[in-house]
Amino acid sequence: MPRLTSGGTRDERVIAEECPVALVFDGTTMAVLMATPSDLTDLALGFSLTEGLIEDPGEIEELSVVPGVDGIELRTWLRPRAGRRLKDRRRQLVGPTGCGLCGIESLAEANRMHCTVVRQISLTPEQIRAAVERLSAAQVLNHATRATHAAGFFQPGHDGMILREDVGRHNALDKLAGALASQGLSGRTGAVILTSRISVEMVQKAAAIGAGIVVAVSAPTALAIRTAEASGLTLIGIARGSDFEIFSHLAGVRR
Repeated sequence: MPRLTSGGTRDERVIAEECPVALVFDGTTMAVLMATPSDLTDLALGFSLTEGLIEDPGEIEELSVVPGVDGIELRTWLRPRAGRRLKDRRRQLVGPTGCGLCGIESLAEANRMHCTVVRQISLTPEQIRAAVERLSAAQVLNHATRATHAAGFFQPGHDGMILREDVGRHNALDKLAGALASQGLSGRTGAVILTSRISVEMVQKAAAIGAGIVVAVSAPTALAIRTAEASGLTLIGIARGSDFEIFSHLAGVRR
């Protein structure tokens, strides 16, 4: 896109794209997100899992990406058992980039708790530092635009990192959840690494995929800490260089 710099130079900058993305289940729109239009099948699958609409990917019968004039529809058709369960908890969500709990129907839903996670790994301080560095290095879209969040999956002893980016932090985590599910990877085998602050819904989504450790470069909210403590999840924030802070379940970090 063309731009004019403060120094008076006219040139172009790579700009992050966002567009309305409707998540449609069994013919009914369940959520409309403002999202980066990439890895959209991962987004649909991950959203289905982290919002508890399905219990495993096998409950999806068909998933298609349908571009339109006003945006993109992610059309998901569920198998009968999952479809019946969905009807029992039907709700409408409208989620702009900065919001993760818009449109829910009760205070109980806002404070929903996932099942307790069973942590299978622990991390050393050096692994935490390496995970954050690896996340930063792998953010191709953000390096070009300086406008996107990322969620990565770090597995001790493995090279590389599974990573997804989006203008919305919730979307990035949902895309990561979908990517892990499509590859048959359990969240228990690694740690979720985030570029964003840790809000309660980020903890809930991480717990939904079974991740026992969440590491972020920013701080958590108080409710996120309480939710992580209740869920058995190790919460690590303000992870920058060799420094970090542990807010719940200290056993997830070994010295």
